[in-house]
Amino acid sequence: MKNHIWHIVAALIVGVWGLTFISTKVLIESGMSPQEIFFARFLIAYLGIWFISPRKLFAYGWKDELLLLASGVTGGSGFFLAQNVAIKITLVSNVSFIVCTAPLLTTILALLIYKKEKATHWLVGGSLIALLGVALVVYNGNFVLKISPIGDFLSLFSALLWAFYSLIIRKLSGRYSAVFITRKVFFYGVITILPFFAVHPWQFDVSKLLDPAILFNLLYLGVLASLICFVVWNVILKRIGMITASNYLYLNPVFTLTGSILLLGEHLTAVALAGSVLILGGVYVAGKK
Repeated sequence: MKNHIWHIVAALIVGVWGLTFISTKVLIESGMSPQEIFFARFLIAYLGIWFISPRKLFAYGWKDELLLLASGVTGGSGFFLAQNVAIKITLVSNVSFIVCTAPLLTTILALLIYKKEKATHWLVGGSLIALLGVALVVYNGNFVLKISPIGDFLSLFSALLWAFYSLIIRKLSGRYSAVFITRKVFFYGVITILPFFAVHPWQFDVSKLLDPAILFNLLYLGVLASLICFVVWNVILKRIGMITASNYLYLNPVFTLTGSILLLGEHLTAVALAGSVLILGGVYVAGKK
């Protein structure tokens, strides 16, 4: 596959992830809690990946196995749990904006850890333009500032976890297949979320999981957004580079906005449109050499 096609695929994956907000909203309105949604999502993905995954159970050494455990927390249970708890404490707009700093944090960490990585003027400028666009789309002309130290810290922590996830995947991708790594991410994501149910037990009626609307959205989250997209994303990180791939995450609010307009009947404002243009322009500029 030629290099430019991987860029297109990266944008498509972010598009799928951008629409997960809508599926999650449907499930929450149906009575599922955020941790129940995450558990069901990753469990479906884990069971599904066994049909395509090699029957290799463990990494070559305990250090790599610990890194895989860390990837299950940073890209799975820890990331989603911190984000969902933050939503309960602070404004959703605060969470959405702060979590979208993940590409910038990934770039900073990569520059600090990998001396060979270089930040071009295009990359820095494009990232800042895209981040400004994210702010316009997220706040959508209704800027409300609410400082919530714990909630905002958890949002930033969530973004930082995703940045570390990208670094871990980069380190492991040279020694293991994307499918094997992704299977372990799902496994450790499911395992590390279980202690949370000791505090907040599962309450959703299991029989309702077969309801068409609930089942469809769970399959969307588990099969498409998790199983397929995580596998391909881990390949993309290796093919086009961690920093370049991470910049496509700025497109997330654009796809969420588009899905909300088409599926939820929400209106497009001039501010949101301007923000979308800035995001698209920023991602393009950041990708220039």
